[in-house]
Amino acid sequence: MKVGLVQINNSFSGQNYLPYSVGILQAYAQKYLKNPNEYQFMLPIYRRIPVEEAVNALKDADIVFFSMYVWNSRISLEIAKSLKKIKPEILTIFGGPHVPDRSEEFLRKNNFIEIACHNEGEQAFVSILENGFNRRWDEVPSISYLSNDSTYHLTHRAERIKDLSVIPSPYLNGIFDPLIQANPNEQWLFMWETNRGCPFSCTFCDWGSATQSKVFQFDMDRLVKELEWVAKHKIEFMFCADANFGILPRDLDIVRTAAEMKRKFGYPQALSVQNTKNATERAYQVQKTLAESGLNKGVTIAFQSVDPTTLKNIKRDNISSESFRELQRRFTRDGIETYSDMILGLPGETYDSFADGVSSTIENGQHNRIQFGNLSILPNAEMGDPEYQKKYGMETIEIREVIYHGIITTSNKELSESSQLVIATNTTPRKDWVRSRAFAWMTALLHFDKILQIPLVLLHETSKLSYRELIEIFTKDNLKSFPTCSEIRDFFVNKAAHIQNGGEEYCPAPEYLNIWWPADEYIFIKLTRENKLEMFYQEAERALLQTLVEKSIELPKELLSESIKLNRSLIKLPLQTKDLDIELSYNIWDFYQSVLRGKTEILVQKPTHIRINRTSKQWFSWDEWEREVVWYGNKKGAYLYSQTKLVPEMEGHF
Repeated sequence: MKVGLVQINNSFSGQNYLPYSVGILQAYAQKYLKNPNEYQFMLPIYRRIPVEEAVNALKDADIVFFSMYVWNSRISLEIAKSLKKIKPEILTIFGGPHVPDRSEEFLRKNNFIEIACHNEGEQAFVSILENGFNRRWDEVPSISYLSNDSTYHLTHRAERIKDLSVIPSPYLNGIFDPLIQANPNEQWLFMWETNRGCPFSCTFCDWGSATQSKVFQFDMDRLVKELEWVAKHKIEFMFCADANFGILPRDLDIVRTAAEMKRKFGYPQALSVQNTKNATERAYQVQKTLAESGLNKGVTIAFQSVDPTTLKNIKRDNISSESFRELQRRFTRDGIETYSDMILGLPGETYDSFADGVSSTIENGQHNRIQFGNLSILPNAEMGDPEYQKKYGMETIEIREVIYHGIITTSNKELSESSQLVIATNTTPRKDWVRSRAFAWMTALLHFDKILQIPLVLLHETSKLSYRELIEIFTKDNLKSFPTCSEIRDFFVNKAAHIQNGGEEYCPAPEYLNIWWPADEYIFIKLTRENKLEMFYQEAERALLQTLVEKSIELPKELLSESIKLNRSLIKLPLQTKDLDIELSYNIWDFYQSVLRGKTEILVQKPTHIRINRTSKQWFSWDEWEREVVWYGNKKGAYLYSQTKLVPEMEGHF
C-alpha cells in the first residue's frame, strides 16, 4: 500500500518547516504496524505548490493523509477533491486542528473525504492503515465517517497517550532523511514538541479542548538528542509548539541545553517558545536564558486583554494579569525586548476597555511592540460554538487570508485560504470595532513605529496625560485643520471598514516591494516616500500644543518642539550621506532612554549636543529601505538611528 502524506505550510523568507505532524505519524506507524513492510511511505508534500503538481505527485498513492489547519485547509481540500476525480478508489483522510469535532456537516459538504480524524492522530493513523485493505472503520478510534448508505458514524475516542516515550522521534528515526536529500537547497525550519497538553481553556483557542488539560512530557534524553540533530543539520530556527513552555521545572534545563548547543556548535541560532501563563519566576528565567544566549528574538507576553469582564468571558480570569505585568517590568529593567499580544473583538471588550488596556500596557513599560491581532474563529475552540457566538452577539465575516509581508500574487493558479473574522460583538458594535482597529493602527504608527514616540513619552511623563488621550488626539473626527493627520486617520478608518466588509487584513502595495503591508507600515512608507513627514510633524506639534492649552497644562514650548525635532531627526531614512548634529536645551534623549529602561531620569534644562549617526548604516534605494528598515525592523521597532550617547548594546536604538 502506497501512503501519501500532505502537510502544507507557508514559506517564511524562503524557508520551510520539516512536516513534523505527518512525520511523527509515519514514525509511529513504522514502529507499531503489524506488517510495516506492506506499506510504502511517499515523500510528503510540505509546502504550497500548484494543485496540479500535488495531484501528479500523489496519483500513485492508495491512501493519502492530510494534516489540516487554517493556513492550508482550502488547498488541501482542493488536492483531495482533484485526486478523487482522477482516481475514485483512492482513500483521502483528514486530520489536524482544522477538522471540526462536529464533523457531520464537514463530511457531507466534502464527500470526497473518507475519514475525519479527531484529537491525537497516532493511534488512529495505525488503525486506519491496518484496516485500509478491507476498509472497515467501525473499530478505528477517534474518527468520523459516512458509510455507504450515507449514515454518519462517530467512533469511540482513544485515550490520550500518557507515556510519550512510546512515540518515536521522526528526526532521530531518519524519517526526514529522504526528504532532506531530495531537497538539498532547502533551508529547513524545525518544529519541536517537548510536551503535550494545556491546563488552560481559553475560548478562542483549541489547545485546551483538544488536550483535556493534562500535560504529558517527552523524555529529556530524546530532547537532548533532537537538539544535537538540529546542530548536526545546521538548522537555524526552532519553533517549540508547546502551549505553555516554562510550565515544567525542567524547561529551564531544556533552554540551558539549547544555549550550550549554540555555544558549542553555532546551532540552533534561535528558539521560539510560547510562555506559560502563571509561572512568573520560571518564565522569567527561561526567557532571560534565551535572551542572554541570543536564542530568542524577543519575549512575547500574551495579554490578549486586560479587561476583567473580557478575561472571564474567554476563560482567562484564572491567569494572573499581575503576573504578565511583573514579567514586563522585569524584562524592561533587564533590557530584554518584549512584545505584547492583544486581540481585537473579544467578547465583553468595549472600545473604552480596549483603548484603556492598550494605554495601561504602554504605561507598564511596553514601548517595543504591541501586536494587535484580529479575532478569528477556530472550529474546535469553544468560541466556534454557535451558541457561544449568539450569547455574545458575535458577528463574523469570511475574509481571504493573505500572508503578512507576503508577495502579492496574481496567478489564477494560486488558491487562497480564508478565515472567519469577528467584526462586531454586542459590546463592540460595528462602528466601535472600526474605531478600535483604527486606534490600534494609530498606536502602532505613532508609538511602536517610533515616528512620534519621543514626544509621546515625554508628554505622558511630564503632563500625566494617558497614552490613550495622546493617541486619540490623532483619531478624533475633527482634524480639518490638520490635513496630513486627517489623511492618516481616514485611511485607517476606511481600511478597517474594508476588512469589516470582507476585505483582506493587510494592504496590497505593488509599488512597495509588491508585498502585503500592515496598515501602519504602509502609511509610514507612504508618508516618507511622498515627502509628507515634515508636514506631519508640523501638524503633530500644533495638535499636541492645542491639547495642552485645552487642558490647561503648562509646558515650555521649546520642550515639545525639541522632542519632535529629535524624533524627526532620528527616523531612519534612505539616501542619507551625512551625519546630523542637533542642539537641544533639555536632556530629552537621556530622559527618554531612562523611561524605556523603567528608570525615569529627571528632565532638566541643559544644553545638549547630539550627533546622529546616519552614515554607518545607509540604504541606497527605497526598496532597500522598505525591506531592511520598515519590514525587518518591525518586531524590534528599530526605526531610529543611533547617536553618540548610546552604549554599545543599544546601537540601532534597540
